[in-house]
Amino acid sequence: MKLCVGGRFCDTGKTLAISHPFDGHVVDSVAVAGTAEVEAALAAAVQGTRLMARLPAWERGALLLKTAALLETHKESLARTITLEEGKSLGEARAEVGRAIETTTLSAEEAKRLHGETVPLDASRGVSGKLGFTLRVPCGVVVAISPFNFPLNLMVHKVAPALAAGNAVVMKPPSPTPLSALRFAELLLEAGFPPEAISCLVGPGAEVGLALCQDPRVRKVSFTGSVPVGQAILRHSGIKKVTMELGGNSPIVVLRDADLELAAQAIAATGYANAGQVCISTQRVIVERAVESELLARTVAKVGALNVGDPLAANTQIGPLISVAEAERVEAWIDEAVQAGARLLVGGERRGALVTPAVLADATPAMRLVREELFGPAVACLVADDFDQAMALANATNFGLAASVFTRDLNQALRFMREAAAGNVHVNWGPQWRADLMPYGGFKDSGFGKEGPAYAIQEMTELKMVVVHG
Repeated sequence: MKLCVGGRFCDTGKTLAISHPFDGHVVDSVAVAGTAEVEAALAAAVQGTRLMARLPAWERGALLLKTAALLETHKESLARTITLEEGKSLGEARAEVGRAIETTTLSAEEAKRLHGETVPLDASRGVSGKLGFTLRVPCGVVVAISPFNFPLNLMVHKVAPALAAGNAVVMKPPSPTPLSALRFAELLLEAGFPPEAISCLVGPGAEVGLALCQDPRVRKVSFTGSVPVGQAILRHSGIKKVTMELGGNSPIVVLRDADLELAAQAIAATGYANAGQVCISTQRVIVERAVESELLARTVAKVGALNVGDPLAANTQIGPLISVAEAERVEAWIDEAVQAGARLLVGGERRGALVTPAVLADATPAMRLVREELFGPAVACLVADDFDQAMALANATNFGLAASVFTRDLNQALRFMREAAAGNVHVNWGPQWRADLMPYGGFKDSGFGKEGPAYAIQEMTELKMVVVHG
């Protein structure tokens, strides 16, 4: 597959093979960008910003609606592409394409809502006869760097709002999963966006990604990925707007008055989707001692019933991790926790890139499985004596992306909402839940800035103050 450079698809003489995580077969090969392609994409994007700025809001919205219709037309082939390059089950891939359609449609609607506001200048002493108002204007060139786990929708969450706001975009998808992003670039061009405003480059993040981020022509970087890469981007970006969507280590707190059946359902549903490769996956369950045994029994039964296997098979719920190396790492973290005293109640077996969904009891805060982001299909359970201890354990992490509580007590729920150090807080469901229109982002090492089309557009525009002097 060719790269997209300023709306033109081209080869570079260097290719990268894309393999299916389940069995390793080569799905496709893509051209790899170098210095010349980075420069060409940025030069085109500068021209693209001028063309995009001339498009009225209704036209930007119309082009995005046409893109959403094209995504709908190609929904099944896109889902199959996602499964082949990323490994998630075909059902999950279809859901991702559906979400990408919704994200694009929401961005089209928000393109029509970009507006400023009047400023009451005469509220200042001695000021009269002047009119003040603000305008929202595009940033210019936006670089969109997305992760492998949602290769289409998380790219759409960056690109569609950027275009809705009138910017040009340079996409940098992850090397293991670039196919759906390149296909998205094709559909944007088919919909009628100015070619100069659309580029999609594949290549090593340390070379292509950093070259894009540090270039002064780029006015906005939107990144989703790991903390170390985010830190490197911040060191090199210079003076520009940056959004960081980084890692997570999400807790569920289950209090003694909780609906335990509902809590067990939520753990099984939100701890293992996409083989646990979701930054808001349930990773820690903190349960009050009085209900620990019953919760674990209910949870183990549900987790043990999950179907693991070929992601293209109709009945598969959990597919492989992105690579054998990642599966080996997850297996090692589980083994390490068991050696440190945790009890493996179900799962944790590895076959190639597959790891069966695992539940571990008697976990402690010192275990790496509890401290760090696992990004795999395992949940560690810790016990608390009361609400205060549960709250302390929930917040005892450098991450702050999402957190959940199960309780029937409104006062405890309200306290959790206020005290949970997370950007997304859920009551009576798991943390791995997101409506694409909501403001989404984290605290602490989970990053800063918000996604969700309306909120991303605010991040991808500048506020200009205008004063008319009478």
